Amino acid sequence: MIGNRITHRTADGVRVPGTWRHAFICNGGSYFLTDLFIYADGLIDCWDLVTLDEFEKKLRSGWVATSLPDGGMASAHRLASWTFDGPQTWLTPELLLAEVRDTVDELNGRPDSTDRCLAAVDVFLAERTEENRSAARAAYLAIPETVRHYALGDMDRKDRPLQALVAGPGGRLPGRPDQSVSPEEYDAAVAYFEERDRWRAEAPSRVPADGAEHSSAPALKLPDTYPQRALERPDKRALRNDYPAPIALDDVTYPSVAHAYWAQSVAEPEARNAVATAETGAHAQMLAAEAPRREGWERTRTAVMARLLRAKYAQHADLAEVLLATGDATLLYDDADSAYWGDNGGQGRNWMGRLLELVRSELLAGRAQIGRGLPTASPSA
Repeated sequence: MIGNRITHRTADGVRVPGTWRHAFICNGGSYFLTDLFIYADGLIDCWDLVTLDEFEKKLRSGWVATSLPDGGMASAHRLASWTFDGPQTWLTPELLLAEVRDTVDELNGRPDSTDRCLAAVDVFLAERTEENRSAARAAYLAIPETVRHYALGDMDRKDRPLQALVAGPGGRLPGRPDQSVSPEEYDAAVAYFEERDRWRAEAPSRVPADGAEHSSAPALKLPDTYPQRALERPDKRALRNDYPAPIALDDVTYPSVAHAYWAQSVAEPEARNAVATAETGAHAQMLAAEAPRREGWERTRTAVMARLLRAKYAQHADLAEVLLATGDATLLYDDADSAYWGDNGGQGRNWMGRLLELVRSELLAGRAQIGRGLPTASPSA
């Protein structure tokens, strides 16, 4: 099972996706805790890249260990060493090999043993013959025992409904040799799968209670521009911080958000004044770069920028309309000088784009009078 353990290797210039899991290697009678890397092309790295067939041989020989002896010496590189005392293991060579084969299928987008089992269950539910039930049962037993309880993705019920369904009334499955499936348990399992099918059928059209998870409008890129004067009809260029839209803040008027931001960043009052009155936003940044920063600036700059953006769009109704006209689009703000503020082709953190989206949401909430009366933090420069 891949989960969130995503990795890759490069072969002949091609990125080969993979995943990993913990395993023990037995070398010279000692056991080493390591990572077993499994790749989409079917190669496995267990201290050496091997094919699936070669990996099986290493499993059978005990090189990749699935049983651990009492009193055996083990270590984790540069972490710890210890002696096994009453070790318990859940894997066998067969189980681990089956898990690895499933993982290769999953990495390639192919149905794994769990997918094949659930497909067989769908066939049985559509036509409930004993032949189809037998096929579903065989597919269930083909799932590695260590992962069967994940098959339904239900951590409350685990795979109990699946067991009951493929066993049938009066049937038994490994792990429950002394207990047969009662008619009531079987009926409950059938109802479980019927409800599950209804839920799956409705899933594509189901909207979360809090609203859609993704934007309905296409993403909007705000590329680097260097506006020298205000536009008669402002467009997305007006959303740039160096756009000449004066903002008044704490009895000081700045020619643009860029001027205000860089002035706020400077520790010395004289230098701050020079930055605030610079000819352009780019010139303000250049002057600020030559002066010492305020102490703790990196930890407060995001709050400062949020305050400046709020001031800009509160004081310029026409620019607020430009921002609102972006709808719910993801805003990608390019900034050649900062991977913190800019998206920069997906290489940056895009904090400017995210703050613009926040201010846009606040403007909409204000118009709809949503959230009025809620306590808010008082922003400070």
